Order: sequence, then C-alpha cells, then structure tokens
Amino acid sequence: MKVADLTGFALDYWVARSLHDFVREIYFTDSGETVAIRGNDRGRPWDGRFTPSASWEAAAVVLERAQRLEVCERTAAGAAYCVADFEGAHRTVEGRGESLREALLRAFVESRFGESVNDVLREAQTLAGMQARPFGGDVAEGSSFADVPSPDGQIGDIQSAPR
Repeated sequence: MKVADLTGFALDYWVARSLHDFVREIYFTDSGETVAIRGNDRGRPWDGRFTPSASWEAAAVVLERAQRLEVCERTAAGAAYCVADFEGAHRTVEGRGESLREALLRAFVESRFGESVNDVLREAQTLAGMQARPFGGDVAEGSSFADVPSPDGQIGDIQSAPR
C-alpha cells in the first residue's frame, strides 16, 4: 500500500512501526480498532492508545524528531504539504494530506520505509529495529528488553524473601 494513501488506523500503525527507537510493543485495543503501544520515549513511559492521526499530543513524538520542517497549510490542489528531514532518516521526504498532521505523519513513515508499506499486521508484536515479530500477549520469545517483569524469577535466581 502506498504511504501517500495511509489514513487513520493504518497510518497510526505505521507511525508506531516507524518509532522503533521508542516503541517496543504494538497491540490493539477497542476490539482491534485502535493501535496501542508500550515504550519509553526519552524518559516518558507510554502504555496505551496511540492515535497520532487524530491527536497532536501523540503526533508530537514525530514532530520532536523533525530536524528540518517546511510546511504549507494548503497547496493549490487543496492538500496540506510538508518537506522534512527526521532524526535517523537518510533523505529529505515530502508529505501531503488533508491536514498538516497527516502530511507530517506520512512524511515520517516514508522516511523510514519508503513510498510503500505492507498491510497492517493485526496481532500483538514486538519491535526489534525495523522488524516486527508477533507474540502471544506476554513476552516475546527472545526479547532483549531488560525491563520485562519476571515475578517468579528464573531457576537459580536468588530473590529476597517475601515480606
């Protein structure tokens, strides 16, 4: 699917996938209709709904990664337009959309994945760089995240006595 056509749910999903430095898990809420994430963005934990296509609060994590941003609220064709460079991206990208937020988010996704992306993977997943791996809800096998809870410890672990 073309990045220029992403809207709503699909745009939210691909923005989350593009934030691999922040998002460690993607899951879905509201009967699978809303993207939700777990992660830590520059010291701020996030665990819940992630709807940057509908909220500047969520889209701000993308805006903060812009190193250069030129915007035009409306072009002659009626669309919002932006040209941007983002942290970690290798080229300048353009984005168009019904709003500046949509144009910015599309530009961000294109800066990470190019002009097209696959369909949304509609199951819980962990991110390892640009790759997403499905998992069954608890902890993904082979996870390298140090903050994954382990209430019962591992065999051989010496834990403090219960209080």
